[in-house]
Amino acid sequence: MGSTPLDGRLAAARAEALVGRDAERAVLDRMLSGAADAPLVAYLHGPGGIGKSWLLRHAGRQAERAGRRVVRIDARYLDADPRRLAEAAAVACEEPGVVLLIDTFERGQTLEAWLRDTFLPRLAQGAVVVLASRVAPDVEWSLDPGWAPLFAELVVRPLDAAQSDALLAARGVPADRRPELVAFAGGSPLALSLGASVLAAGAPWEPTGEVLTTLVERLVGDLPGPAHRRALEVVAQAYVTRESLLRAVLGDEDAAAVFPWLRQLPYVEATPEGLHPHDAVRSTLAADLRWRDPERYEEVRVRVSIACLHEARRAAENDALPRVAEWMFLFREDCGPDDPYDWRPHPQVEDAPLHPADVPAVLRMAQESEGPAAAAVVAHWARRWPQGFRVYRYAGSPAPVAFVAFLQLEAPLPEDRAADPVIAALWDFVDKVAPLGPDEHLSVRRFAVQSGRAGRPSPFLDLIGRRAVAADLRARGRAMSFAVVEDAERFRGYLTSAGLQEVVAADVGGREQHVFGRDWRRQPVEQWVRDRARTGVVPGAGWTGAAPADGDLSRDALVVAVDEALRTWHVPREFATSVLLRTRLVPRGSSDPVADLRGAVMAAVDALPVDPAGVKAYEALTATYLSASRTHQAAARRLGVPYGTYRRQLGLAKERLVEHLVRRLA
Repeated sequence: MGSTPLDGRLAAARAEALVGRDAERAVLDRMLSGAADAPLVAYLHGPGGIGKSWLLRHAGRQAERAGRRVVRIDARYLDADPRRLAEAAAVACEEPGVVLLIDTFERGQTLEAWLRDTFLPRLAQGAVVVLASRVAPDVEWSLDPGWAPLFAELVVRPLDAAQSDALLAARGVPADRRPELVAFAGGSPLALSLGASVLAAGAPWEPTGEVLTTLVERLVGDLPGPAHRRALEVVAQAYVTRESLLRAVLGDEDAAAVFPWLRQLPYVEATPEGLHPHDAVRSTLAADLRWRDPERYEEVRVRVSIACLHEARRAAENDALPRVAEWMFLFREDCGPDDPYDWRPHPQVEDAPLHPADVPAVLRMAQESEGPAAAAVVAHWARRWPQGFRVYRYAGSPAPVAFVAFLQLEAPLPEDRAADPVIAALWDFVDKVAPLGPDEHLSVRRFAVQSGRAGRPSPFLDLIGRRAVAADLRARGRAMSFAVVEDAERFRGYLTSAGLQEVVAADVGGREQHVFGRDWRRQPVEQWVRDRARTGVVPGAGWTGAAPADGDLSRDALVVAVDEALRTWHVPREFATSVLLRTRLVPRGSSDPVADLRGAVMAAVDALPVDPAGVKAYEALTATYLSASRTHQAAARRLGVPYGTYRRQLGLAKERLVEHLVRRLA
C-alpha cells in the first residue's frame, strides 16, 4: 500500500476536494502565518453541509505544516458547563502559538459570552482560534472596541455554478452528467458530494429516499415540532415567505409561533422581501416531501398558490408584479431550457405607459421585427387603445427597447376588424363560440416586441409575462383572455400547461399569427390557480363549442365561487363580480342581481341548522363571514371553541352550503 500514513492520505484527498473558498482560506492563512494585522479569532458560520468543517480541516492542516500545535474540539461532546471547554482547550492557554479549532459550535452557543469575555483573554501568546457554527455570532464581537479588530466573521455561502462543477469534476463525475446535479444541489458541497457518490455508482441522478434522508438530517437537523416541519414545507415551496403567507397556509396560531424561529435558521436568509431558504435546502425539502407524502406536497403547493393569488390581489399597483412573480415561481419547471425565466426584480429595466414621444420608436421596432403590415396594425392600436401599451427601456435611457399591448375589448368595431386581421378572426370566434354578456370584456396580449432580440429570453419578456398574469389574477369582469404569438410550436407547451388553447390563426403581411386563449366564465381564476398547482393537472381552457349556459358550473368551480362570495361578502365591489351572478341562483332579468344572489346565499345559510352539527356549522360560518370577524382565530375565540374544532365546524358549514346550492342549481 505504500508508506504514506492513512491520515496523510485522507488529508490529501480532502485538500483536493476543497473547491473555492478563496476568501475564507486567505483570512485563515493570514492568521496562521502570524501576520501582524490578522485577526486572532475567526468565526465561520453557515448551514449544515456548506463546508465549514472542510475549512476547519484546511486550517488544521496548514497549521501542522507550519509546525504549530492544533487542538480540535467538537462542541457536540461538551455540555453547558464552561469548565468542560476550559479543560479541553487548556493547552491553548499554556503553550504559545496553539491553533484552537472548535466545530459544531451551535451546540455550545450558550458559552459564547463566557468564551469571549473570560476564556479567550487568557490565551497564550500567538494562539489563534477558529470557530464553526450554524448560528451567526453574537453582535458583541463587533461592538466591543477591543475585539472588533481581532475578530473576523466569515459567512460560508453556497458554491457558485462553476465551483460546483469543479467539485464534481474533482470527484470524477463526467461533464455531461453534472448540470442536473448542480441545479439540484444549489451550491451545497454536501449535496454535491452525495450526488457524486450516486453517479459514481453508475446510476442516473435522482434524489432517492436514502439520499434525501441524509440531506435532511445534515442540512436541516432536528426540528422542535410538527408545526416547524410544516412551516419548512411552506418555505421550500414559496419563492419568499412572509408571515402573512405563512398565516394563510398554516393558520394564525402556528404562523405566529414559528415565523420568529424560521428567521433565525442558518439556512434561511431574512431579506426585505421576506424569508428565502438556501437553494440546497429548498430543493432537498421539496424533493423529500414529494417522495415521503405526495398528497401533502400537493396540498402545500395548492395552499401556497392560493395565498399568492390573494397577496397579488391585495397588493398596490406598484407591488403587483413582484407578487405575481412569486406566484409564477411555483411553475418554474414549466419553463424549458430554451426559455429560462429570471426571478429577479430587474431594477435595470423600466416598465412605463406609452407616451406620444415613444410612438415613432415603437413603430420602428415593429417594422424591423415583424414587417410593415404588423407596423400598420401597431399604429392602429396605438391610436385606438394607447392606454393598453407598456414600453420598456433601460433605467436612465430615454430610448424604448421593447413594448407590449394589452387590449381590452367589449364589442367588435368595423375599424378594428379592417385594421387587424387577428382581431377580426378572434371576434368571429368569440361571436360564434362564446359571446360576451353585459358588463363583460375580453383581453388580448396583442404584441410583445423587443428590439433586435426576436423573442429570445430577456428581462423585457419576463416583465411582460408578469404583467399579463397580473392582469388575469387581478381583473374583474374579464370573460376571456388571449395571447397572440407567431412561433406557436415554441410556446404551445407552456401555454397549454397554463390552460390556454389555440383558437384561431390569421395572416398578417405573410406571417401567420396564432391566438391562444381561455374562457374565465367556465372556470374562475380561483379554480385555475388551484389546478395550476396540482401535479399532472392541466387547467381547462373552457371552450366547448357553445356559449356557456346559465348555471353551468362544475362542482369544483362552484366550491371556489362560494368561498370567494363568502370572503367578499363585506366588500361590495368584489362581491358584485361573483361568477355566481351568472348562475340560476339569480333570476333571469333580475333588476338587482347582487341582492338576489345575497338572498339565495342567505337562504342556503339559514337552512344549515337542521341538526346539532348543523347549528355549530351555522354559527362558525356566520361568525367568520357574515359577522366579519377579523381573523379565523378571532372567530374561534368569539365562539368559545378550540381552533381545531372551529375549523372542522367551518369546513362542514361550507360543505353543506355547497350541497344546498347544488340542489338549487339542479
